[in-house]
Amino acid sequence: MTNSKKRRMSMLDSLAASGAASPASAPSMMSNNRALRSARDAVDGHRVWELDPDHIIDDRLADRLDPEDVADLRDAIETNGQTVPILVRRHPSEAERYLLVYGRRRLEAIRSSASVSKVRALVATLDDKAAVKAQISENMARRDLSYIEKALFAQELIENDFGTQAQVAEVLTVTKSSISMALAIVVAVGPDLVRSIGAAHGIGRPRWDALARAIEETGVDRERLIQVAEDVHSQADVAAVIEGLSSDATDVSVAAFEAVAKAAGRASRPPAPSRSKPRPLTLDGKRGGIVKRSAKGVSITLENSGFADWVEREAQDLITELHRRWSTQQCED
Repeated sequence: MTNSKKRRMSMLDSLAASGAASPASAPSMMSNNRALRSARDAVDGHRVWELDPDHIIDDRLADRLDPEDVADLRDAIETNGQTVPILVRRHPSEAERYLLVYGRRRLEAIRSSASVSKVRALVATLDDKAAVKAQISENMARRDLSYIEKALFAQELIENDFGTQAQVAEVLTVTKSSISMALAIVVAVGPDLVRSIGAAHGIGRPRWDALARAIEETGVDRERLIQVAEDVHSQADVAAVIEGLSSDATDVSVAAFEAVAKAAGRASRPPAPSRSKPRPLTLDGKRGGIVKRSAKGVSITLENSGFADWVEREAQDLITELHRRWSTQQCED
């Protein structure tokens, strides 16, 4: 697997590249969300700790599809300091080690820094489910998950025994029926193809559902569609290098979806009838007309008007006899 594919398939949290909300805005966001309020109340002593980044383990369920570079965030932290702490919880069996709840990009930025050695963190007492709820709520408070990100994340939550469809629907703030439909779409499209496409913000349920139906109806090779999506991302990466610009992952993932939908749509259409040049027909050794195959069918033109009149009158009997001969040949073959 290429590095670019690994990067695209990794799901990162959604903090802005230049740092996040100011300290003043963080309590407001938390006070308006039940899961975040519970996390806040569980913080030990409400103090900010300075922890060794290597002592923090990130084993959370992935909930993002958009790749994001942390270089800009690292530069901002090195210049201005880490203004917003991450949230961790104590490891259940290893002293002095912690499990990340949210703040992955801040953690990764500091891990890659040559000048910042400690990460500022709040330490909370949370169980697995409370930690996942806080992670989801913090991410969704900062940026809406795309439709397919919610669908893929719902599948992972259920597969990891987080809860029932109804419980997952409550956490993701959607209806249970929408979770059921989303799970069916992920299965039909395939998680690997979804990850290859990306978040595709702005592409909603109807278009994902249409893609899922096209794939199921035609049995199109998903590996071929994955390659189509990968090609779009690779071309964007190359263009970004040549132009010296960073590609917009959201726009690229939408373009990848469009390319995959187009490829699947072509596969869903029946092949067009073969076309050929007009062929001459001979009667008694002389040219007597032409036969031509087109998209609409086969046409025969007869130049002898008397013979043409007879064929017109006998057309039903002639076509019946020709069909009988064709059917007999099909059976023999």
